Amino acid sequence: MSRKDSKGMFAAVLGQLSEDKEREVAAVRSSSPHLLKVAAGVRQMHERSEAAERLLRAGEQIVELDANAIQPSSIHDRYDEAYEAEAVSEIAASMRERGQIVPGLVRPVVGQEGVYQIVYGRRRLAAAKQLGMKFKTAIRDLSDEEAVIFQGEENTAREDLSFIEKCAFALAQQEAGFKRDIICASLSTGKSHVSEMIAIASEIPSELLHSIGKAPGIGRPRWAELAEKLLSVDQAGWKRLIATADFKRLTSSDRFEAVFKLLSNKSAGRHAAQLRRWAPPDKEIAITIKSAAKKTVVTFEASNGQDFAGFITDQLDDLYEAFQRSSKAPVGD
Repeated sequence: MSRKDSKGMFAAVLGQLSEDKEREVAAVRSSSPHLLKVAAGVRQMHERSEAAERLLRAGEQIVELDANAIQPSSIHDRYDEAYEAEAVSEIAASMRERGQIVPGLVRPVVGQEGVYQIVYGRRRLAAAKQLGMKFKTAIRDLSDEEAVIFQGEENTAREDLSFIEKCAFALAQQEAGFKRDIICASLSTGKSHVSEMIAIASEIPSELLHSIGKAPGIGRPRWAELAEKLLSVDQAGWKRLIATADFKRLTSSDRFEAVFKLLSNKSAGRHAAQLRRWAPPDKEIAITIKSAAKKTVVTFEASNGQDFAGFITDQLDDLYEAFQRSSKAPVGD
């Protein structure tokens, strides 16, 4: 290949970098392995340049730290370990050849001299540990709230977290005691969306979520439907499924489909028997009660549904006391 042709082909490869990733792969597949490798390196620099520029503009000093002196984030945001291992391996290969081009961000651990916690750049940190390299990073004093917002913004900017991982990230923050406005900021979304994500992650057992993994391409409607199906089946069926070798060999999205299919079969014919509806004569309220072995979900609908739900919530202490009295009352009273 002539130098002119090589230059033209490389320009064509780089010209695809701003396109969608799948289109990029299709467009450059016919290029030489060497050009693809160089283009991939340029793409990584392009994707990370904004984060680096933000740090530099803020006057942050970039230092090199012992990678083993950096602790993981307290808020977990990923499920698919196999996917992560592959991604870290690719980053390690790039860093072995070119070094760490873009720094991460850490914050000092209070009360522990010389110990830091990763805010973002976790994969680059893992790669540095694999290679025995120092980790290039900026150091910034951040509160817990600021750190989790930085962590979430980095993930959102890369569009790297799947829908269910975002749900798990939101739930983990809630369980850690973060306020709703912090969770919203970390995910760059509104309160109603965050509430829905937390509800979905709460209704699906953690064991099942970790077994399925990130399931890229599976969005909110399918996950919400899966959560609803779990209400009408026991756990034994899906626990047997996720323990099989065949299940573990599937891709993450296919594991989701396998669980979804199993729950669809198990819940067929049983959902109606465990579903109750109630409405007063004026039809201003509609209540649906879905019961399972270990969980009951009550949904308030219609025009006054939200107000009636709030009214009942205010009466919960009295209602529970009445329930306790009735359950302790002697038979025949």
